[in-house]
Amino acid sequence: MFQRILPAALALLLAAAAHAGDKGVTPTEIRLGASQVLSGPLGPQTREYGVGAQLYFDSVNAAGGVHGRKISYTTLDDGFDVKRAVENTRKLIQEQEVFMIFNNTGTAQTGAILPLAQETRTVIFGPVTGASSFRENVNPFLFHVRAGYANEARAIVGQLKRTGITRVAVFYQDDPFGKALLTELKAASAAEALPFLAEVKVDPKQPDFKAAAQQTVAVQPQAVILGTAGTTFPNFVRAVLQTGGKPSFYGFSVASLDVINKELKEQARGIVLAQIMPSLRNSSVPVVAEYLKLLREKAPEAVPSASQFEGFVHARLLVEGLRRAGKNLSTDSFIKAMESAGEISFGKFVAKYSPQSHNGSSYVELAIVDNSGNLRY
Repeated sequence: MFQRILPAALALLLAAAAHAGDKGVTPTEIRLGASQVLSGPLGPQTREYGVGAQLYFDSVNAAGGVHGRKISYTTLDDGFDVKRAVENTRKLIQEQEVFMIFNNTGTAQTGAILPLAQETRTVIFGPVTGASSFRENVNPFLFHVRAGYANEARAIVGQLKRTGITRVAVFYQDDPFGKALLTELKAASAAEALPFLAEVKVDPKQPDFKAAAQQTVAVQPQAVILGTAGTTFPNFVRAVLQTGGKPSFYGFSVASLDVINKELKEQARGIVLAQIMPSLRNSSVPVVAEYLKLLREKAPEAVPSASQFEGFVHARLLVEGLRRAGKNLSTDSFIKAMESAGEISFGKFVAKYSPQSHNGSSYVELAIVDNSGNLRY
C-alpha cells in the first residue's frame, strides 16, 4: 500500500512545485517584484528605471489591465549586496507570492537568484545586466531585454579603432559587475588588435578616485573606457580632469546620463556612451513617442530620462508577452508565448525570442553628450 501511495504523493508534490510560480496571478492581479539597488552610488539610476516601468504599468492598468488583471510591482532595496538580493527575492517569491521577478539589477545578483527562480519556476524578466555568461546558454526562466555587454564593448572598441585612437586605458569597479564589463572589453580588444595600456580598478565601497586617476593619466591615454555606472562614473571623470589630463571618456549604457549631467554639468560634454535604446530625440520611433506622450500627460513639466525610458521599454515588452500568453496566464504559457514570439518590434527597437535564444535585443549605438547635455547619436 505504501508503494502505491508514494507515487501519488510524489505526483502531488511535483504538481505543487510546478505551479508555485503561478500564485502571483489572480483573477484581478498580476504581481511582479524585484530586488534592486535603490541606495548607494547606483541608486538614483535604478530608481529611474522603476519610474519608467511604473509609468507604463499605470497606463495599462488605467485601460483595464492585461486581460482584466491589473499589474502591481514591488521593489526591495538590496544596496547592491548579493546576500540581500537573494533574501529579498526569496521574500518576494515565497511570502509576497509574486508571479515574476521583473527588472532586477546586478550581474552577481542575477546569478545568485537564478537557482531560486529555477527551483520555484519563477521567470526573471529583463534583468539589468548584459553579462555574456547569462546569454551563452538558454535558461527557460530567464529572458533578457537589453543588448549584452559584449555588443556594447565591440561597438566602443571598434569605434576607437576606426577613428585611429591607439592609446586606450580601462577603468573599472572591482566587483562582479565591473569585472564582467572588463571581460567583454578584453575580448573586444583582442578581436580588434587594440591592446589596452592599463587596466585601473577601484574598490566601489571605498573608492580612491585620486589614486585611480593618477594611475590612469600616467600612461597618457587618448581615451579611457569606464566599466562602471552610478556616481562612480562622474567621480572618476572629475578626478582625471583635476589632474589636467584630457582623454576622451567612453562608457557603457548602464552609465546614467542624468547622473553624469547632474554631477559633471558642463564637464560632461564630449563623453561617449553606448546606448541600447533609441534616442529620446527621435519621436518617429513609436515607443519613444509613446513614452514622451505618457510622461507629458502625467507631469507636463517632467524631463525625459534615458534610464526611465529603458525601464519603460522593459515594461512595454513584458506586457506584450503577458498579452500573448492569453487569459489563462501561467509561467508555462508565458514562456511558450515568448519563445514563439520571433521578433517583437517597437519601430527601431527590436527584440527576438525563440526556444534557442532568450537574448532579446542586440541594438547598440554610440552617442556623445553635446553642449546642452543631451545625447547626440
